[in-house]
Amino acid sequence: MKKIALAFWFFTVASSFLAAQDAPKDRRKNPEIMVVPSDNWCIQNGFIESFDDQGTSRDVPNYKRAFQNSSDLLSVLAGINQAFASRSMPALNLEQELKKLEAQSAEDALLTNKSGAGVSESPMDRLMKTAKADIIIQLTWTVNRNGMARSVTFTLQGLDSYTGKEIASATGTGPASYTPELAVLLEEAVSAHMDNFLARLQGHFDDLLDKGRAIEFRIKTFSSWDKDLETEDYGDDELSTLIEKWVGGNTVDGNFNLADATENMMLFKDVRIPFFDDKGKALSARSWANTLRKYLEDTYQIESKLMTKGLGQAQLVIGEK
Repeated sequence: MKKIALAFWFFTVASSFLAAQDAPKDRRKNPEIMVVPSDNWCIQNGFIESFDDQGTSRDVPNYKRAFQNSSDLLSVLAGINQAFASRSMPALNLEQELKKLEAQSAEDALLTNKSGAGVSESPMDRLMKTAKADIIIQLTWTVNRNGMARSVTFTLQGLDSYTGKEIASATGTGPASYTPELAVLLEEAVSAHMDNFLARLQGHFDDLLDKGRAIEFRIKTFSSWDKDLETEDYGDDELSTLIEKWVGGNTVDGNFNLADATENMMLFKDVRIPFFDDKGKALSARSWANTLRKYLEDTYQIESKLMTKGLGQAQLVIGEK
């Protein structure tokens, strides 16, 4: 009897172990992050380029020029990335992501439709679409000198790459030291703040996994279209009602905010889209909105043009392609 019981126990334990080995694992336990020098640091050091945003000039960071001209930037990012990696949250390498972006020469800053209308994307928007990081961490630092000793004052800002909202921050000054290594000074400065900072990043990411990503979505109509969003050619519903129902049925728990609506436009904010599609691939605002574009075309023969900014803003202009 004891042998039978022992054999049964062994079988149960072995089966549980094998089941655990075969059980599906989380697609991603930690967020993908990327550390970049802050806009403030780039401005202070002259690493800025002008960007034409549909006729309006905007200044954006030029990271490539910063890497080429700042002897400190590479070592600082390497040091801060190592601090993240040592806490089991490795970061994407900014310099390598910039090289990927350059290789994708077909991706343009200006997307246009047949009527000439378009939407502009900044170099930062295009970088975000290439890297596909969940969280962007902006780093600002200054070196303080007291005789031969030096210390570093830093600020870390964690930004949701889809919405641009700040989700965590940390700032402080490290102890004075005689070491010549800037990366060492920075790591000493951030070490006391890192665990709490990372916990807040992880908390935000866990919320995304549970409640969905937040994006912004706009509907507009071309002036050349002979209908509008109040047209009632779609069963008993106006087109705007049809779209609103689709959004509600394709968000996590139906969570979205219709912030504004007229006969020619609709603005949805805090649209909580699923984190992954049915194939396990991370969803962006573009891929989510493209499903609506196909639905309108296939079901109601309504043509539309999809335009995006970065990962978290999509715009569907109805009436043409």
